[in-house]
Amino acid sequence: MSGPAGRDLAERTLAFVDGEAQVTVQHERSLLSRFARSTPTQATAVEDTGVSVLVVCDGHTGSAATNDLSDDGLRAAASRASQAARSAARAAGGPGEHPGLPTPAEAGTPAAHDGHDAATATLDPGPAGAALRAAFAATAEHGLEAFGIWTAGEVETSIATTSGIRVTDAVTDAYLKVIARDRDGRSGWGASAAFAASGLDADAVARQAIQRVAREEPVALPPGAYPVVLEPDAVGSLVEMLGGLAFDGLAHVEGRGALTGRLGETVAAPGVTLRDDPHTARGLPRAFDAEGVATTPLVLLDAGIARTVVHDRRSAARAAAGTRSTGHALLPGGSPYGAAPTNLVLDGGTADDVAALCAPIERGLYVTRLWYLNVVHERSTLLTGTTRDGTFLIEDGVLTRPVRDVRFTDSALGLLERTEALTSTASLVCEADFYGRRAAHGSVVPALRARDFRVTGQTTA
Repeated sequence: MSGPAGRDLAERTLAFVDGEAQVTVQHERSLLSRFARSTPTQATAVEDTGVSVLVVCDGHTGSAATNDLSDDGLRAAASRASQAARSAARAAGGPGEHPGLPTPAEAGTPAAHDGHDAATATLDPGPAGAALRAAFAATAEHGLEAFGIWTAGEVETSIATTSGIRVTDAVTDAYLKVIARDRDGRSGWGASAAFAASGLDADAVARQAIQRVAREEPVALPPGAYPVVLEPDAVGSLVEMLGGLAFDGLAHVEGRGALTGRLGETVAAPGVTLRDDPHTARGLPRAFDAEGVATTPLVLLDAGIARTVVHDRRSAARAAAGTRSTGHALLPGGSPYGAAPTNLVLDGGTADDVAALCAPIERGLYVTRLWYLNVVHERSTLLTGTTRDGTFLIEDGVLTRPVRDVRFTDSALGLLERTEALTSTASLVCEADFYGRRAAHGSVVPALRARDFRVTGQTTA
């Protein structure tokens, strides 16, 4: 679907709505290839157009979605959304909290970006086959098997509203992960993400995974606080969790957020500057949010000082007078969970590489990635999870023995407060196991060294 076709479909749907409304058309074209034990196991090709309708009635919202692009299908979706909004208004017996749809002046003008690659948008399956062959060949050299996923896609989004917004954006993304595993189940992780499929180097990703497979029986590490070096994949998981716990404007207004009452205070190490930058060329750019509001770069932590939180229309209306949406709506009309930054960039430091981060550590832990993260306490950003696919001991400044994966329980914000150094280079990291509509996003982060990573137990496997 070309840009004009998406816009025309949004306009056609809008004509069936009675009252204040937003229509969002999303057209996805994507390929996905899964593999296990160095054998392709699943290949999918998706081409799908979805239309969602949001209706606002006296501050209450109703929504409906359809894949039926006929006039009858679009009219039915518009009717269901209108009925839901009116029913909510009647049941409430008074005005709701939604402030209404933004005007074009309030939404701003979306900026151009370089997040669309024409070659990736052709969805040639050849690169997927080449990537799998490269991963299988590299792991076979070392007597290992490859597990993982390759995917690439194009998503075009068009929004039309009764308040006058008309915006369209097209983006592409590509992702590869390889888990190299030996006969005893010991595994190593490698991954790469980019807006263009040509940015994925399958051989390099596979060899990264191979290097992290333990060559000897891992040792057990007792609970305690250890110096830690976190690779970018682990750092990305932490800052993504922080996005919802610390920078969600709704949680902030309701007093649940980690930065409630702390804006303007030092909450992280002086070397930590965290931004949300939807236009960064190193990431997965976006022109506007789910409400059609233009996205703009925003500094969240400035040299360790908490500067701001992010808002959609609904949370901004509940905040202090004069607060406006920052372009971070996750859903039309706002998510019930609030807003969140989805293009986080953690500025790099001065360390040349991971070896330089390890050098000062007498005894500590090297972590490739974190897995199965869960929130223990929202206000303190306390998380629990495990290490996975490449955990090693650091002794006298160098990586030595493999370590059995550990459970940790620590504060994401606390780790940034205890950060001592960061690498000068950063990587785009993301999870791209898509379920439902494709909405690729990621964080651009360096590796880091921090004090007192709190290990609380051992994994059972």
